[in-house]
Amino acid sequence: MIYLDHAATTPTAPEVQAAMEPYYNRRYGNASTVYEFGKESRQAVEHARETIAKTLGVQPCEIFFTSGGTESDNWALKATMEAYSGFGRHLITTSIEHHAIGNTCHYLKKNGYEVTELPVDRDGRVNLEQLERAIRPDTILLSIMCANNEIGTLQDMEAIGEIARRKGVLFHTDAVQAYGHIPIDVNRWNVHMLSASSHKFYGPKGCGFLYIKRGVRTESLIHGGAQESGKRAGTENVPGIVGMSVAAKRAYAHMEEEHAYETSLRDRMIGHICREIPGAVLVGSHTHRLPGNINICFQGVEASNLVLLLDEAGICVSAGSACNSASPEPSHVLRAVGLSDKQAFSCIRMTLGKDTTETELRYTLNALKHLVKVLRKG
Repeated sequence: MIYLDHAATTPTAPEVQAAMEPYYNRRYGNASTVYEFGKESRQAVEHARETIAKTLGVQPCEIFFTSGGTESDNWALKATMEAYSGFGRHLITTSIEHHAIGNTCHYLKKNGYEVTELPVDRDGRVNLEQLERAIRPDTILLSIMCANNEIGTLQDMEAIGEIARRKGVLFHTDAVQAYGHIPIDVNRWNVHMLSASSHKFYGPKGCGFLYIKRGVRTESLIHGGAQESGKRAGTENVPGIVGMSVAAKRAYAHMEEEHAYETSLRDRMIGHICREIPGAVLVGSHTHRLPGNINICFQGVEASNLVLLLDEAGICVSAGSACNSASPEPSHVLRAVGLSDKQAFSCIRMTLGKDTTETELRYTLNALKHLVKVLRKG
């Protein structure tokens, strides 16, 4: 199998699995108990919190563990808007956000909040002047993703953060695709909240975190016990939290070399595809792009058919976000960057990882050349 869908999920790294294993059978104590056996789990959770905080240059008390990026996004939007509802009920987002943001915004609109959804350019980037003009006296929050999950476009986070600072509004970013893959500086970016998900950087599924800058008021999203400083109830997923912290430490230790490696592979693959397959067009920014992301529109080809034929050839790619793979509608992201419905249905996404090889990409390129030709002949 050739796996080229790392934006959907990544394999759990061996050292991550090894670190998690004791907390399933030998150190299985509940981290909220007071006896010594449970305290071992509590110590592991707090050590993990410190590890992740260091990767962002923040305080451990500003890291809150969740079940993943979707929960973190929901918490950041719902709980923050509720906490500040006495000051305003308006938030700003973009037309290319993940459904964890988009559908949460729909929920908020049904409950009396106002949402401005900003358009993006052909590369998928926000117009900064338009963003600044959209901020009103009752605007509480900006929620703009750092890196898009479908087309890999990176936003100008420092410039967006400066606008938020100057206008006195809170800034949340969905960094699920970015954390562990590109350098993040929440202080320089003026980010107040950041969402991340473990399984996107070689950690376990079902675990994530939300960074909340000290002083930012948020209500609880999940009510119950007093876990996570009383802000997020529920027994801690100790194995997942431990595994996520090891994955985070591994990702930041190897980020520079993996970023360079994946970028080099990406650029060569894009070049070969666009030169050797007529009617192949890159979607998204050429320069402001995640290192492993390749999104290509093959004119005259149904992407769903191409994905299935590639699967038969042992190659895993996607026709968009894994979270929306069952939808009959074209990708909202591809529509937002100006593609017609027909063009949107012709795009596939290949996302590379640290273990992707040139041999695998050569095989994939040859398969693409053959299958695109077959599908165009009908």
